[in-house]
Amino acid sequence: MRETLNKRNAAVVSDRLYRAVRNVIQEAHGVVSRVANWAMVEANWRVGFLIVEDEQKGKRKAEYGKAVLRDLARRLTAEYGSGYDESNLRYMRLFYLAFPIRDALRHELSWTHYRSLTRVSDPIAREWYMNECIASSWGTRYLDRQIATQSYERLLSGANPDRRRKRKELPLTPLPDKPKSLVPADFIKNPMMLEFLSLPAEVKLRETKLESALISHLKDVLMELGRGFCFVARQKHMRTETADFFIDLVFYNSILKCYFLIDLKVGRITHQDVGQMDMYRRMYDELVKQPDDNPTIGIVLCSETDQAIARYSILKGNEQLFAVKYKTYLPDEETLRREIEAQKELYRLQVQDTAEIETLMSPVQPKRKLSSAKKNGKTKRRKGGKKS
Repeated sequence: MRETLNKRNAAVVSDRLYRAVRNVIQEAHGVVSRVANWAMVEANWRVGFLIVEDEQKGKRKAEYGKAVLRDLARRLTAEYGSGYDESNLRYMRLFYLAFPIRDALRHELSWTHYRSLTRVSDPIAREWYMNECIASSWGTRYLDRQIATQSYERLLSGANPDRRRKRKELPLTPLPDKPKSLVPADFIKNPMMLEFLSLPAEVKLRETKLESALISHLKDVLMELGRGFCFVARQKHMRTETADFFIDLVFYNSILKCYFLIDLKVGRITHQDVGQMDMYRRMYDELVKQPDDNPTIGIVLCSETDQAIARYSILKGNEQLFAVKYKTYLPDEETLRREIEAQKELYRLQVQDTAEIETLMSPVQPKRKLSSAKKNGKTKRRKGGKKS
């Protein structure tokens, strides 16, 4: 009996010791990996700097510069392997041009991250992708997906140039209280890309099937929604004195400190859909929202948006209601760019004042102003004649 107990204690101590030693080794490997990663990033930046500096000093023509890069790649590859082939040297050159200040480089990102970021030509967009990548711990595969789906460009706040500048104020982790400059449009993407659901584009969906697919890929859905979102409920039951209602999906954003309600529609949006969501939103504010929460946001997620709905329904001028189009496949870059611009135009119609829209759509307005000015001018000349 005593011998069995001793063996058991020895086994317990041995297992505890194993875990402790294993943790030490893993921590050391992590430190080594981070140090090696940063050394690689810094070295590649310096290589890019030397290449650009050589180009500028020599003022070489493009063809001659390509020949130099090709020869440099040949010699480095022979000594250090394929990591310094011509393609990688081009990326190092672009890396330096995109991030010319070495102290601005982030230790959290790998060389593969930076290779992806150099493909983003817009410096504001590039900085947004970099900050989101760090704050949300994106891997390189997901960063590539976000760039390919034009995640930054799909943000509705991009429809307003002033909002584009203020979006840079989105805080890094840990998440503080909501900055006053942030609004729901800084977080809502339109269209919403759901290509990860792998649903056949040619088959007409049912709303229940779309909802089930979203729940099955909840991690991807949260990544697509963006930073600060967490899942709350599916088919949220809301009861009043006279009826029962069910909201398809409910999320909460910890940065904006408000609930997001999503109603799924597989066809073109209607004014009834918007009215229903407005009712859900008001109901949620009254029955669920806490005093320190901000007003609830309602999103009708549909396969087709509508210009008339954006202009004439209760969406008009409403900062808590949004119509968002979803796509179950990833189109080519140019098609997606046109789709993004079309959705931003609908959003502009929604947020513009009615007077502004009438001015933009009325071709005779400038003529009336010109005629009135001429009339005033003639009146002043007649008055002048009388005085003389």
